[in-house]
Amino acid sequence: MSDQVVTRFAPSPTGFLHIGGARTALFNWLYARGRGGKFLLRIEDTDRERSTPEATAAILQGMEWLGLDHDGDVISQFEGATRHAEVAHQLLAEGKAYKCFSTQDEITTFREQARAEGKSTLFRSPWRDADPSTHPVAPYVIRIKAPQDGTTVIRDQVQGDVTIRNDQLDDMILLRSDGTPVYMLAVVVDDHDMGVTHVIRGDDHLNNAARQMMIYEAMGWDVPVWAHIPLIHGPDGKKLSKRHGALGAQEYQAMGYPAAGMRNYLARLGWSHGDDEFFTDAQAKEWFDLDGIGKSPARFDLKKLENLCGQHIAVADDAALRQEIEAYLEAANLPNLTETQSGDLERAMYCLKDRARTFPELLEKAHFVLASRPIESDEKAAKALASVSDGILKELTPHVQNASWTRDELEQTLNSFAEAKGVKFGKLAGPLRAVLAGRAVTPSVFDMMLVLGKEETLARLSDAAT
Repeated sequence: MSDQVVTRFAPSPTGFLHIGGARTALFNWLYARGRGGKFLLRIEDTDRERSTPEATAAILQGMEWLGLDHDGDVISQFEGATRHAEVAHQLLAEGKAYKCFSTQDEITTFREQARAEGKSTLFRSPWRDADPSTHPVAPYVIRIKAPQDGTTVIRDQVQGDVTIRNDQLDDMILLRSDGTPVYMLAVVVDDHDMGVTHVIRGDDHLNNAARQMMIYEAMGWDVPVWAHIPLIHGPDGKKLSKRHGALGAQEYQAMGYPAAGMRNYLARLGWSHGDDEFFTDAQAKEWFDLDGIGKSPARFDLKKLENLCGQHIAVADDAALRQEIEAYLEAANLPNLTETQSGDLERAMYCLKDRARTFPELLEKAHFVLASRPIESDEKAAKALASVSDGILKELTPHVQNASWTRDELEQTLNSFAEAKGVKFGKLAGPLRAVLAGRAVTPSVFDMMLVLGKEETLARLSDAAT
């Protein structure tokens, strides 16, 4: 086996990239990237009836949003069908597989009889050791010769050693009667040919490992390191499903969650590094290891996701954050920002990032800089504006006009004006929020004035005082 770590993510293109799949991709990406290895992407599109180009595109877009870059070209499992069949025929030629002529009706009859007699329904083909001279001219499948005694031990990095009795393994079909390879064969051949050293996937594949090991061992290939990770459950403790809400990675993008926050949260779903909750990509790559993965299912918690997303928004680079917000608007089918709005948003970012957990929350705070005059007030802001007379705003305007445009000067000017009027500044702040933003919840009045600039601030005061 290669010294270089090679992992892969191998989704079936039958729908979007759901959160469980996104976490599997993330774990493989972190493990490879943290060790200077390769992270490969294979689309398991052998089910031609259910596989769609749209689903493949959705998977690729979801991974792109999450920033999970892969090495090399995307591999199509379907395109490797000839190679998969070649391996089945090699095992047949070496006597490690055989032609089985049993019909589906015969297998069904056997199982019904075994069930009625209380016996094992595991099908044992009468063709396993048959003399080839007795073979009929009829359709057949190719089955692998499973070991019939002893045990198979799956040495799993998460689940520990899992032992399966070989007399519970059937002679798995490798090639169907139409000559097409089965999924189990395709997976093993692809993983071997791609040089995959570590198979990190959901624990619903754990039983598959024993059957897949039969092929590795029959071919004399190195068995990869197994790591079967627990599934994700909803808050109610049941397997995550549509009833728990949005499931597709792109749906979370369209809801306005930042990718860095989602990566951080998904990494913590079932894996831990001490008590660390918030961490960067660089830290995750350095820390991530298979022994940090727990055996119990993780519970998806939207509040924890939002909390982490807020922390990532707060420390994000302003320009990068603006770009991600523009991508969010596109994903959510919302109007794009104009060039002016885009620049203004980035300038304002320093006073928008704190305590915004999602992009819709941040954009709501940014309303003051994105809106154009005349500013329309929402219901709460209109009430605050009604609590002061137009005269006070008219009186305030010359004081603001004469102030030099620094935070200290603006604070001093507004506080002095409030004192002269015999009110606390808080009484003035609500109406000013309404004038400058048309909203009751905004960044500080002083930040808004600094971002808007003197001319725009005075124009908005003037509009409100007329």
